[in-house]
Amino acid sequence: MGITKSELFSDKKNRLAAMFKVLGLPARLAILQYIINQKACICSDLVDELGLAQATISQHLKELKTIGLLQGTVEGKSVCYCIDEEVWKEFETEFAAFFGQSTHIDKCC
Repeated sequence: MGITKSELFSDKKNRLAAMFKVLGLPARLAILQYIINQKACICSDLVDELGLAQATISQHLKELKTIGLLQGTVEGKSVCYCIDEEVWKEFETEFAAFFGQSTHIDKCC
């Protein structure tokens, strides 16, 4: 397995790449969209909502929590998840800065 050479890049570039990576799977986008649409923390079983295996959903939730997009609290036997609004705004700001760069050139190939 090759090495990533992430040490060659700034912390900011590595963080942005991690943001893109965590959002690079449709299941994670579906989980986030479901939570956003609920307009509340979710404690319900996402298996019924998304049709994915519990282990798969757990892994996606773990990745979203690791990057900071989700907060989780334990209530009894279940874990409730909600969007961390501060991290959400960070993603929004970083993506806007990246995609807001001008790509205009006077002469194209």
